[in-house]
Amino acid sequence: MGAEHDENVIWHSHAVTRDEREAQHGHRGVLLWFTGLSGSGKSTVAGALEQGLHKAGISTYLLDGDNVRHGLCRDLGFSDEDRKENIRRVGETAKLMVDAGLVVLSAFISPHRAERQMVRDLLGEGRFIEIFVDTPLAICEARDPKGLYKKARAGELRNFTGIDAVYEAPERAEMVLNGEEKVEVLCEQIAALLRSRQIIPC
Repeated sequence: MGAEHDENVIWHSHAVTRDEREAQHGHRGVLLWFTGLSGSGKSTVAGALEQGLHKAGISTYLLDGDNVRHGLCRDLGFSDEDRKENIRRVGETAKLMVDAGLVVLSAFISPHRAERQMVRDLLGEGRFIEIFVDTPLAICEARDPKGLYKKARAGELRNFTGIDAVYEAPERAEMVLNGEEKVEVLCEQIAALLRSRQIIPC
């Protein structure tokens, strides 16, 4: 049944191209993939950056891990298989948004290199920028904005990244940010990269 369905699903190329959409926006479409431990500051930085880009006239959209699990991925749990499917769905969604010419910001722990590589391959050359918010576990645990580390240490939360589940740090991220630095400084560092790559205007 699945194979028959697949044979009848044909990709439709739109009359309006990505180049034309980007020309209308005045910038290129790209996915900024923020990764790091829970509490590293990736959502905070992504949110602040989106605000700055929006004020500068850049068309953006922020995909946040918790928000996505309220709708698009509400049927998924936190097993390795479900986490992989969560990232795949986010990648496919982001790909459509990048095709629309948007600067997409995503904030997901995404602990496995293979899953992040999957999204990189999906987006294609120059459309995926991996941003590793490198914050020591001790700092993340001290922040513990959602109280998740406390639950994990108490045994109330299993398979928690950084405690009883592995986090594979990026080996070739386009940017590595010091998660203990001020948010404004980190946002400017990312904006400078976007300008240098001619993704957004100078």
